[in-house]
Amino acid sequence: MIQSVLKAIDVMNVFTPEEPYLTLAQVSQRLKMPKSTAHNLLNTLASRGFIEKFNDEYYALGTAVISLTQSARINADLRDRAAPLLRELADTSKESVYLTYLDGDYILYIYAIETTNRLMARSAIGDRVHPHCTGVGKAILAELPEAQVTALIKRTGLPRFTENTCTEPDELFAELERTRRRGYAIDNQEHEMGTFCIGAAIRDGHGKPISSCSISGLDPTLITTRAETLYTDLLYTAQEISRRMGYVPATPSLLVHRTNHQIR
Repeated sequence: MIQSVLKAIDVMNVFTPEEPYLTLAQVSQRLKMPKSTAHNLLNTLASRGFIEKFNDEYYALGTAVISLTQSARINADLRDRAAPLLRELADTSKESVYLTYLDGDYILYIYAIETTNRLMARSAIGDRVHPHCTGVGKAILAELPEAQVTALIKRTGLPRFTENTCTEPDELFAELERTRRRGYAIDNQEHEMGTFCIGAAIRDGHGKPISSCSISGLDPTLITTRAETLYTDLLYTAQEISRRMGYVPATPSLLVHRTNHQIR
């Protein structure tokens, strides 16, 4: 374990509802660590917004902690609402199914159902990946304003992971336009060789594309002939999760419908 990380966590945990504001001396005393160490940890955490300083004397938890708490609540709520729909999607497709969340500039895997024919678990819960090289990521990028995607590219670049990875902005924007037209994104071994995926965006109650779900497997036909039938199930699942998150589409006539659907 990395001791400096553990010490930083200890510093954040020393602040409580009963004692939300503490001085450097109090933090040092409660954690039984030298003032110099406590000072360095507090300043490091403050540089990332996890700690704030007031009146040049008192410290308190910063807004970054609140942001993390809100993200955790959203992720838990999203998982709870999506789980039954994703289980049915996995049963129908006979492939692995993933649920992801847009976490800053990256895609965070928060739920997965892996099938027995999945030889290797390429994406584990808690993994963060670049959005430009995955079906789940491109599904979200396709629904974001172009300026927001451009800003993301400037911050993170378009690193190559396989020979199929898109590394040019113009190429990526063309692919995102194709994604919007077809309604779902395709990952043709762009993050991992031998892995194929189709993904669809999920919206929150404000209509923002905050998440995505996918069908992933080792079968190349998943993104060709099988996609012609599986995409309806995928889009229905994404649509229903969005609805359970409070999203009401502006054009109900464009909703995907499935027959004999048993999810409640």
